[in-house]
Amino acid sequence: MIPRALTIAGSDSCGGAGLQADLKTFAALGVYGACAVTAVTAQNSRGVVSAFELPADLVAQQMDAVLDDVGADAVKTGMLSSTAIVEVVAQRLAAHEARNFVLDPVVVAKDGTHLLTDDGVRALREKLLPLAALVTPNAREAEVLTGQTVSGPEAAARAARALVEMGAGAALVKGGHLPGPAVDVLWDGKDETFLTNPRLPGPPVHGTGCVLAAAIAGYVARGEALPNAVAKARGFLQRALAEAFSTGGSPGRAGPSRPSFRLSAPFREQD
Repeated sequence: MIPRALTIAGSDSCGGAGLQADLKTFAALGVYGACAVTAVTAQNSRGVVSAFELPADLVAQQMDAVLDDVGADAVKTGMLSSTAIVEVVAQRLAAHEARNFVLDPVVVAKDGTHLLTDDGVRALREKLLPLAALVTPNAREAEVLTGQTVSGPEAAARAARALVEMGAGAALVKGGHLPGPAVDVLWDGKDETFLTNPRLPGPPVHGTGCVLAAAIAGYVARGEALPNAVAKARGFLQRALAEAFSTGGSPGRAGPSRPSFRLSAPFREQD
């Protein structure tokens, strides 16, 4: 039977992040993807034009419709938009005893803007985090969730341990936004692993966090153990970054830095 994965996330009309990136990633990994939409955005390579949050009960109905019928070997969340949606997602995941939940805590935008209220962050921390097999914050998100400063790999390791103490099964604190080498730290309650990839030249690329978390969920849905899933997902993302391209009004790779580059997923997976 083909592996199945459910993403619960917002829609990116330009296709570079959000549920579109998740579904492309699932497809590239040979995983059947389903979705529950939390919000709809109108955006392109220049920025977000507008956004509309869906009612929490509709998000719940989408989850129930998928999980009651298709089912899911893994679940991934992205932008949850509001306290009400965070709470209803936690309720429905618990009710369905959802397996292999990868929580991408989209709480801080690249420019530092908070995407959830304090109440929403509190609900995510108290109700959703304990359900997660893995949480995948970047440094800023780890700071918001733990209250600790994350300025380098050792601080990221402390934040990862704190997130597991708060209830997550494991934590991957990403170092892509920190200076120096790109070091991610994985802590599963037993083993601590520092994962380093070379930084690639060029401007920032849109949708990297979505693709990484979706790829981890996809590999787990295929039966990979979590450490292997993380390692393979990081390799998947690295290949996608190496082949990233510009779209719309964005410049070429040699142009000024703008968050308008798209990953080259889906592409044929290379094991």
